Amino acid sequence: MAELLLDTNIRGWVFLPIVVITFLVGILRHYVSLLLSTQKKAELQQLQDSQVMISSRVLRENGKYIQRQAFQMRRHFFNNEETGYFKTQKRVAVTQNPMADPSLMTDMLKGNITNVLPMIMIGGWINWMFSGFVTTKVPFPLTLRFKPMLQRGVELISLDAAWVSSASWYFLNVFGLRSIYTLVLGENNAADIHDQMSGAAMAMPLDPKAAFKSEWEALEICEHQWALANIEAELLGTSVVNTDSVSQQNKPDQ
Repeated sequence: MAELLLDTNIRGWVFLPIVVITFLVGILRHYVSLLLSTQKKAELQQLQDSQVMISSRVLRENGKYIQRQAFQMRRHFFNNEETGYFKTQKRVAVTQNPMADPSLMTDMLKGNITNVLPMIMIGGWINWMFSGFVTTKVPFPLTLRFKPMLQRGVELISLDAAWVSSASWYFLNVFGLRSIYTLVLGENNAADIHDQMSGAAMAMPLDPKAAFKSEWEALEICEHQWALANIEAELLGTSVVNTDSVSQQNKPDQ
């Protein structure tokens, strides 16, 4: 593998400009997304259903810390065949086809305009403007499998896989400036492409009917095992042991 000594001008004219350009594009994408985004009002019924699902899940996970009677009363509220919440509340199944929802299609189009299109355009411009430059080297050895990912645009077989080309450095900055965006723009910003992609996946409408059925089944088979059955004896035994140890420490030597 060839050993390289980078020119100091690469730092000022290639390395840092790519970082600054990527950061400014993320800031611009954040504010453009705020301008194009539409505020969706949450319905009272959806909020109620989500809170009930959270309460049921908390009951299944932490029901062992309450007595059996209290656990049965709470499960009766959710799962009773006649008056249970999951049995009496009838919800219309929400369609999962995004093509049938014009607002969802519009949001997807806005997301492509603010995320995918700028990334492709800026990435192509950087690949043309800074083509053939090696910008930095990772501080640990890598195998040859990393060469296509870290040395895009630099086709040198003899080059060590730890070196990073200008095009690859741009893509590393696109997905690596998340903490900087959070520091500057705060939480839940629109500059991070990864968060927007995951948010788009989480924004798909949930079928409340199927969710109620699944939660009813999970709560129905949940068995109560009280974790605090012998807590008094355990605490009393611990206090006795601690008292004995303290008395042994304070006992004067003979």
